[in-house]
Amino acid sequence: MDLAKLGGDRIFFGEDATSALAGLPSAKKRAFIVMTGTILEDLGLLKPVTDALEKGGFKWEKFDKIEEDATFTTIKKGIEAARKFEPDWIIGFGGGSAMDAAKTIWVFYENPEKTELAEVAVPNIIPKLREKARICCIPTSAGTGSESTRVAVVKDVDKLQKFVILCMEGRFVPDIAILDPRYSISLPRGLTASTGADAITHAIESYVCTLSTPYSDGLAISAFTLAHEYLPKAVENGKDVVAREKMLVAANMAGIAFANSHLGITHSIAHSFGGELGVPHGLANAITLPYIIEFNEADEKTLKRYRRLASLVDSKSLLDVVKTLNDKIGIPKGMKDFVKDDSAFEKRFESIVSKSISDICTLGAPRVPTPEQWKALVRLAYYGK
Repeated sequence: MDLAKLGGDRIFFGEDATSALAGLPSAKKRAFIVMTGTILEDLGLLKPVTDALEKGGFKWEKFDKIEEDATFTTIKKGIEAARKFEPDWIIGFGGGSAMDAAKTIWVFYENPEKTELAEVAVPNIIPKLREKARICCIPTSAGTGSESTRVAVVKDVDKLQKFVILCMEGRFVPDIAILDPRYSISLPRGLTASTGADAITHAIESYVCTLSTPYSDGLAISAFTLAHEYLPKAVENGKDVVAREKMLVAANMAGIAFANSHLGITHSIAHSFGGELGVPHGLANAITLPYIIEFNEADEKTLKRYRRLASLVDSKSLLDVVKTLNDKIGIPKGMKDFVKDDSAFEKRFESIVSKSISDICTLGAPRVPTPEQWKALVRLAYYGK
């Protein structure tokens, strides 16, 4: 028997979707807002959120210490702040890092006996959720789809590793998602490109993974075609509200797609480069994706699926589609352009390979590399081709 969980209770999208916050069902009327730094408040973008909450009678508190690559060290401070405030809604407001941090705070707030990421990482059933609070996520970038997925990815700086938090019973999906394009208008060109490429990677890997279903396929196809059309427009003109809204929807659908299937070794390698060398997740995925597509083309079933996706955007080759799109939006050929320290890569090479092999996303790969092929793929992702 299979199970599909198509997002949370509600997904509000379009201009002024934020107004839905006023109607959140709540007994205590206390909202804890998790953000990455003060930039959203500085830009005046926090005010529409707090105005809507106050209209609904909420008291609110913000925790704005989360890094752009959320670490458990900082998240633990957020957990303590949440425990003191005692909210019945936790709101992740920002990019994937802020939303994943909010989801992680939520887990430990509900389960105070848990103290380490390994205790809630896959494979795992999270004992208690929604006993103290529910969760709402408001993305400011179109990429991770974390506002509607059943996972969170958090970095443990001591272990140089990213942990994937997941409830095997599917209860970790946020209750409410707010997709309001006003918040992504100010996203810089480079971040628009890399986060959007992350959404495309989610769609493609979900579609060809070993656990895909008719439900995930439909969402993945729609997400891919939407993102292929609107990502270049959003990168070229950040103030294009239509493009911003379409990308938020595309990222959301891609997130729901992979939450109902799985991913693949693009993500396995990206997670390892993020944990070891700090490469931002979306950028790492965008750089790695073409090399994995080329590797997977040796599998006839996967190649057939790649061709089906390519045909939807008037091409015969998905590899050509992704390479052309990457060039158009400014994605580099290798991660060395970001890391800029070949010796650091070589020093951590074996660890990156090892962590890629053992990463949870490898389980969904339609074609699993041999040890030597893993090494070659990791080198391609770093040095380019």
